[in-house]
Amino acid sequence: MNKFIIILTILGSSFLAVNAQKNSFAVQTKIKNGIIEGNYDTKSGIQKYFGIPFAKPPVGTLRWKAPQPATNWIGVKETKKFGPRAMQAPVFGDMNFRSDGVSEDCLYLNVWAPGGQNSKNLPVLVYFYGGGFVAGDGSEPRYDGESMAKKGIVVVTVNYRLNIFGFFAHPELSKETTYKGSGNYGLMDQALAIKWVSDNIAAFGGDPKKITIAGESAGSISVSAQMASPLARNLIAGAIGESGAGINPTLSPVTLAEAEKTGLEFAQSIGHPSLAELRKLSTKDVYELYNDSKKFGFPTVIDGYFYPKTIPQIFNAKEQAQVPLLLGWNSAEIPGQAFMFGKPYTEENYVERVKQTYPQDYEEVLKLYPHGNEKEIELSATALAADRFISYSTWKWFDLHRKNSDKPVYRYLFSRVRPPLVDKTLASGLAGGTVKKDPNAKVNVPVGASHASEIEYCMGNLYGSPEYAWTEDDYKVSEIMAEYFANFIKTGNPNGDKLPEWKKAESNDKMPAVMVIDLESKTIQAPDDARYEFLDKAYGN
Repeated sequence: MNKFIIILTILGSSFLAVNAQKNSFAVQTKIKNGIIEGNYDTKSGIQKYFGIPFAKPPVGTLRWKAPQPATNWIGVKETKKFGPRAMQAPVFGDMNFRSDGVSEDCLYLNVWAPGGQNSKNLPVLVYFYGGGFVAGDGSEPRYDGESMAKKGIVVVTVNYRLNIFGFFAHPELSKETTYKGSGNYGLMDQALAIKWVSDNIAAFGGDPKKITIAGESAGSISVSAQMASPLARNLIAGAIGESGAGINPTLSPVTLAEAEKTGLEFAQSIGHPSLAELRKLSTKDVYELYNDSKKFGFPTVIDGYFYPKTIPQIFNAKEQAQVPLLLGWNSAEIPGQAFMFGKPYTEENYVERVKQTYPQDYEEVLKLYPHGNEKEIELSATALAADRFISYSTWKWFDLHRKNSDKPVYRYLFSRVRPPLVDKTLASGLAGGTVKKDPNAKVNVPVGASHASEIEYCMGNLYGSPEYAWTEDDYKVSEIMAEYFANFIKTGNPNGDKLPEWKKAESNDKMPAVMVIDLESKTIQAPDDARYEFLDKAYGN
């Protein structure tokens, strides 16, 4: 793509919010709680309803409780701007939110629906944002639903509670509930949102029997959780996971006793051990006390309600949602330095780190992640860091579903290296945002596609992230990936006209089919699954 087109893309995305109103007229839709008014964009042909409440505000006595269905209203509720995002600090740099501030009152969702008199019984995509269960929002431009809606899909993005507000467990909280558990409020928010979609999406032209849930990172972990949970698993027709599953070691649920202990110790450390004291605290106080503690969120929990068991236990019992699954991860999720602790890629350093990490099995690990020269060590350290971070857990989800379901499973490896940032003073953050570049940091040439870098491609939203110098080739990759996803949402099968064939993974294949998504996308036989078989034993899943 030449510079002129790049400039137009940047200007176009900047103009998007400003000109949306000029190209729109108001439209009203009746949902179960009342009438809402959004905008019909005459340029795109898409109806947009932003900031729809799907639950009561989780404030006051509802702080740290399961979400309650939204109450009815009289008259017309205007839903033309994004609602507030969940309470959070700017953990991952600039995530470029379009939300209306930050608030505990955050349980809102957004709908993009194709216009037209024949827009009925359309497939539905419900997308959950990533951010480690501590950050993120459904208003981020990279999750924007317009491009997918243009393909004949009703798209929904969902806000859910985060960090201490969404995942705090405490013995007194457990005593309050009928199931005698606590925590997981953010996951329960998602489940209620799926129920809301099931109950209301027909009003937007969607088919409640064709709901596909999707997400990236913590959003992907959420999809694996919703497939497993009795709260939502019977409401979905398909699932898409991008890099992440709630399986050890990736944000997997802990026991209730452990979660309660963590919560109680935190409450004691901030000088407010009782639930009554904690609920009296202002939003500002909870926010500051949590941030000052330097904690990175709170764990999900086997609470006996949302999570009756672990994900592997549920899938091995064939109790998960029996639906088609499309999932995968990126070719270089996290830099190899995350495994090397910043040490140079020398044979001595690498072997030492492997021995420290796997003292009993280091010889096997060195065969699976070889170290013949510096470049090979960098690639192996990157693979090992990525596998331990998030690739293995995603593989385990893949392996569990293909062996415990007769529904098709499609696996990808996203390998397109994202182009450089336009602003050379910035660097990419782990969760897809940007941060100020450290002028003293060593410049590393990417060896593959980084964590979160596929989102704009699969959602057709490169134009919404003008920070990157996208090329014509990037748009080609995006067109292919978005088409695969759209086909899967519509039919449970990603294949379609003029696309390279994507073979499903067979249940007992030792080298299952994998679609490598890049400028030349193609199906290959998985070359590295021996790594995941080893890690499966190491993690005891």
